[in-house]
Amino acid sequence: MPTISTKDYMLDQAKRRVIPTLNNIPGMGVVEKRLRNHEFKEFTLAEPPPGSDLKPVMGDAGLPVVGHMIETFRGGPEYMLHIYNTLGPVRYAYSPALPAVVALGPDATQTVFSNRNKDYSQAGWNPVIGPFFNRGLMLLDFEEHMFHRRIMQEAFTRTRLSGYVEHIDQVASQVVANDWVANDPRFLFYPAVKELTLDIASLVFMGEEPGNNHDQVAKVNDAFTTTTRAGGAIIRTGVAPFKWWRGLRARKVLDDYFSQRVKDRRKAEGTDMLTVLCHTTDDDGNSFSDDDIVNHMIFLMMAAHDTSTSTLTTMAYHLAANPEWQDRVRDESDRLGDGPLDIEALDKLEALDLVINEALRLVTPLPMNIRRTVRDTELCGYFIPANTNVVTWPSMNHHLPELWTDPEKFDPDRFAEPRNEHKQHRYAFAPFGGGAHKCIGMVFGQLEIKTVMHRLLRRYRLELPRPGYKASWDYGGMPVPMDGMPIVLRPLH
Repeated sequence: MPTISTKDYMLDQAKRRVIPTLNNIPGMGVVEKRLRNHEFKEFTLAEPPPGSDLKPVMGDAGLPVVGHMIETFRGGPEYMLHIYNTLGPVRYAYSPALPAVVALGPDATQTVFSNRNKDYSQAGWNPVIGPFFNRGLMLLDFEEHMFHRRIMQEAFTRTRLSGYVEHIDQVASQVVANDWVANDPRFLFYPAVKELTLDIASLVFMGEEPGNNHDQVAKVNDAFTTTTRAGGAIIRTGVAPFKWWRGLRARKVLDDYFSQRVKDRRKAEGTDMLTVLCHTTDDDGNSFSDDDIVNHMIFLMMAAHDTSTSTLTTMAYHLAANPEWQDRVRDESDRLGDGPLDIEALDKLEALDLVINEALRLVTPLPMNIRRTVRDTELCGYFIPANTNVVTWPSMNHHLPELWTDPEKFDPDRFAEPRNEHKQHRYAFAPFGGGAHKCIGMVFGQLEIKTVMHRLLRRYRLELPRPGYKASWDYGGMPVPMDGMPIVLRPLH
């Protein structure tokens, strides 16, 4: 990206993205006029303690009314890379949704994720997703988080994961073979794979067979979609008909559904994750309450299906755009054949592992992580006062030219010997977070992605809808392709 002033960059964002958006909102004409002549004035977040030698964090209020929300939601890592290159690794940015210090670069990421002095709390997530994913594992702190994580770990042992692979394969094989439309340039991969991963999650996590209770499952799936996107609402009020209000209603649907399911599964046996959590205890005999299980299941269902959906969509796009890599991973799948899958078989798909990592690097499903300082602290030489939201952007690190060769190029071999570009810094590559809150379902997600892509490549060749097609992403939550990602599925036989 060319180096331009922050003011010029933001005015360009306003012209291309903000003003067209505001034109669709009644009464925003006055704001549009102010945008065209807006000056961005810097201020100091807080003065460092005398004699500390720490630097103050500088910031600005961004655009009128919306702050920095539009450029963040539309530009995502690209915008953060601009901030990093022009203003440094630590910068305050106002937003009505989440006023926060952005902590950019691998060193800042490591300081926040390692959290050696317990200066950073998960409370930063509360204004964003707290109302929709209350007391999910990612929102818990310190000893309470470790207590819950120890119990939940029982649901992610290798033995449990082996059983989940069988269920994942059952659903993926059925849907890919019978439900997806071949030879159609209008086929939208993102919504199709989102429905598939929700069906997988319904079976693996709740024991709901695809096709059973279809109306109820569809209602629950819609509620998950609504709650996930609600955290990106610009108008954050519980008043109808705004996105935030729809998210709160959807959370009530999920609460009612899972509360009844927990009561049923307490008295049942099964290998689905909900039943496992209903009967699991740690080494000291501690178990989850009904409310704990409801909260954890809602969060796990969201995290599991959305991250897999994002990664599979990115993979499909780049494999369609890079047929030499598609042939390479298909050759591995052809050697594996159409037999039943297990963890040992999936481990043999080594080229697919490289593609997964490259997809996670290019479009990271959770592009940012949010914390809040519990006391005054220091970050990369800057003074951060207590009760300040701090947002790390691991996804921005994934595009740094000092860490990655030609970072915008699809090049999975960068993760293989002898290059190992992901090892140049401990947090050069951190799509699953880090420290005590590193994603507990990381291995499950990788197994799900490999299973679905194996079945897909055994049946179809993936093609772009037209020559020169380029994907574009919306970062108002987890990255979503703006056009649904049209991909043509060409039957191989």
